[in-house]
Amino acid sequence: MTNDKALRQHLVKMLKGGDAHVNFDAAVKNVPAKVRGQRPKGAEHSLWEVLEHLRIAQWDILEFSRNPDHKSPEFPGGYWPQTQTPANEKAWDQSVQAFGKDLEALCKLVSDESTDLLAKIPHGDGQTILREALVAADHNAYHVGELVLLRRLLGAWQ
Repeated sequence: MTNDKALRQHLVKMLKGGDAHVNFDAAVKNVPAKVRGQRPKGAEHSLWEVLEHLRIAQWDILEFSRNPDHKSPEFPGGYWPQTQTPANEKAWDQSVQAFGKDLEALCKLVSDESTDLLAKIPHGDGQTILREALVAADHNAYHVGELVLLRRLLGAWQ
């Protein structure tokens, strides 16, 4: 694709969020440790479960996009953590950091002018990098909103 600089910039902006909604960093900033594993009444997931789901799903999209030997987790169970609560504060911090690292790698892949956004991924069944970036942005936006809602319900949102 020629002259696609603006498209790449828009995709990165979508992936990072913040234009139409809170971004990931704001959604996980200063979450009290005591609420990370709580499920508010009527909620199916805790903050920890949603955070880990975000991390795992984005990691899977990234690895599928760049690694022909990647094997996706079993669906749907492999995309969710085994526990409702993080093992400790370090586990929470590591998940947040891993999400950020993978997000940057995905943005770098999209920004790289040698990446053909519209070419079919050779080891896929019709997917393109453009499609994978849009799926990641959409999925992340949905669950970042869920993090904010859960925090509101837990009284942990300013």
